[in-house]
Amino acid sequence: MVLLISAVLVAAAVAWGCERIASELKAARSEASRTRTLEVLALFAPAVGLAATDPRALLVWEPLARMARQLFPEECAALERTGGVSFPFGAERIQAAHAQWTADWLTWERAHDAEYKLKAAAIEEELARSEGSAVARAKADVVEREKLEIYQRRYQEYVRVAKALQALAS
Repeated sequence: MVLLISAVLVAAAVAWGCERIASELKAARSEASRTRTLEVLALFAPAVGLAATDPRALLVWEPLARMARQLFPEECAALERTGGVSFPFGAERIQAAHAQWTADWLTWERAHDAEYKLKAAAIEEELARSEGSAVARAKADVVEREKLEIYQRRYQEYVRVAKALQALAS
């Protein structure tokens, strides 16, 4: 009888020990998951700030975010549940970046036009004073070419980034 009681006590102690070990393993896995979630959040925090000021940053960071969502789906899902939007860049952020990119383009375009109107007016005055000298005409041609070249380069970049942002949004 004593042997039976001893065996039951040993079995109960082993079961209790196994339960404690399982509980500790579960807590360690949970803590590791929280740590990974925090690391993923910390990784993308600078990207969110950068994307808010420069929409082109989304073109670099969004593919990395897609990879992170594939590698750490549980962690990203936890961040999305907490934040209420796709982590780290929701559709609203991408649309806002596209809108900001377009607004920045329009602002630049107006400033560029004003700058070259001023340059052209100065050269027109010089042309009038010099009675159409070849040098003044050449200056006018150089300013017009410069205006177009700068505009074309900037427009190419605008279109490339705008299309890429639209692709991200869809």
